Amino acid sequence: MTDHISTHQAEEDTRNEAIRIYVNGRILPKAQAVVSVYDAGFMLGDGVWEGIRLYDGRWAFIDEHIERLFEAAKAIDLDIAMTPDQVIQAVLDTQAANGMTTDAHARLMVTRGVKSRPFQHPKLARQGPTVAIIMEHSRPKLPRPIRLATVPHLRGLPMTQDPKLNSHSKLNCILACIAAEKAGADEALMLDLHGFVNTTNACNFFIVKKGAVWTSTGDYCMNGITRAKVIALCRANGIPVYERNFSLVDTYSADEAFLTGTFGAQTPVGVIDGRQIGTGDMGPMTQHLRDLYKKLVAA
Repeated sequence: MTDHISTHQAEEDTRNEAIRIYVNGRILPKAQAVVSVYDAGFMLGDGVWEGIRLYDGRWAFIDEHIERLFEAAKAIDLDIAMTPDQVIQAVLDTQAANGMTTDAHARLMVTRGVKSRPFQHPKLARQGPTVAIIMEHSRPKLPRPIRLATVPHLRGLPMTQDPKLNSHSKLNCILACIAAEKAGADEALMLDLHGFVNTTNACNFFIVKKGAVWTSTGDYCMNGITRAKVIALCRANGIPVYERNFSLVDTYSADEAFLTGTFGAQTPVGVIDGRQIGTGDMGPMTQHLRDLYKKLVAA
């Protein structure tokens, strides 16, 4: 199995060669959008980020994404040096510079900025934060449901590195992704420190059993905005939904499984650890939730 795909797989779009990128108040051609090798994000992974998606002229749930960005910045004692409205305006300015109207994805990144010396202490970043927005034309394109493999890398306790923090320090997730790929899968299914099914290296994870939707307690995973929308949609539409501990035994016997994330919305899972889930194709509940989510975004 070498035909690996990704939950962030998109159609090729030649327009992305000519995109303009926001860096600290300037909107620059791709080749000129650079940061210093002394930047705390490059040097130490010292920063936070959000992904947001453009549908029909509107950035879906942008207020919630920006609120989460500021919460993360406060958690790492990082002053963004902009108001939430100014950050949103920077997104809109970058969108206008690129002439984008729909099917675009933005990665909004804030690091502690350029350091005076190449060492860890936060006080060595004296010039203020680096704020960058990469905005690309992107339409998800998955040729088949995703294959997952369980990996030994865990989502841990908040006092090691809180998994609720959208930080630039993604090495734990990257190592999980590498392990899954070595096992012939597309993405990693990660457990929590008690051995319960938690999340994948890049997305939140759900299963469907006997007409009910299950996901983890949320204690050890990024509490995704798309995840929260799916839970709310279930509750609003009379679909039983549970945030609970469950194991791989429960998972392998699921009728359906799917992932949630800003980029792919709801992505079907066909195989986990070599075991086919349901029919191996997108199930009716996943399709139903996709339809409900599209209506929510449109509204």
